[in-house]
Amino acid sequence: MTERGVYQQLRSHLAYLRLPAAAEQLAVALEDAEKRKPSYTRFLERLLAVEVEATERRRLEGRLRFASFPSPKTLAEIDYDAQPALDRSLVEELATLRFVEDKGNVLLIGPPGVGKTMLAVALGRHAAEHGYRVYYTTAADLVAKTQRAALEGRWQTTMRFWNGPALLIIDELGYLPLPAEAASHLFQVVSRRYEHGSIILTTNRGIASWGEIFQDTTVAAAILDRLLHHGTVLTINGPSYRMRRHHDRVEQLRAGLQAAPAGK
Repeated sequence: MTERGVYQQLRSHLAYLRLPAAAEQLAVALEDAEKRKPSYTRFLERLLAVEVEATERRRLEGRLRFASFPSPKTLAEIDYDAQPALDRSLVEELATLRFVEDKGNVLLIGPPGVGKTMLAVALGRHAAEHGYRVYYTTAADLVAKTQRAALEGRWQTTMRFWNGPALLIIDELGYLPLPAEAASHLFQVVSRRYEHGSIILTTNRGIASWGEIFQDTTVAAAILDRLLHHGTVLTINGPSYRMRRHHDRVEQLRAGLQAAPAGK
């Protein structure tokens, strides 16, 4: 068999073994080998490293699609100067992802606009980048899906779904009160994940007022008991990012008007 024939056969073998990236880069790898004269072991390691990198990239893309994050926020984007109330050392500890490994929970508490969702999403993306399955949902969407599943006879299937990810992010709890049935469904999700998977939950309500969210202090206490047993509470009481941006735009507009020539 000619060298060209061997090359085509090797590409065919790589494709058959479902190593498309290695097959695609084979010509480049062979050309580089002609120059560098690596050992057979080194050549094979470099070729397979291309496939490993491509596989890891595809898997990450799949985890990010599954996660359904509302925005592509990352931990590097957190502006600690703009939000001085945010405990940087605690965020850095959470970024180690030990809480996910330990199946612990995180409660992010604070008024609207202080960056709770951004931090939750950034931690979730960080976890996905380190190989964990993550899923984002709002509290309202979660109870809507569980209620629909109960009506359609898909309760157990839906519960398995909510119990599946290593990290479940439940955003925006407390903006609307939850009726008894909805509160019961949220309790079921939290209870099934207890010591089986992690939850990051964001809320605008302090722990003392959770009875108002659920309209039932017993359910509120039961949910809190499971969340806090292996939980970390991070409270953010700083200025609103959105209000600050609005103020900055107003100030820029005022400065522009003052700088404009008279009569324009």
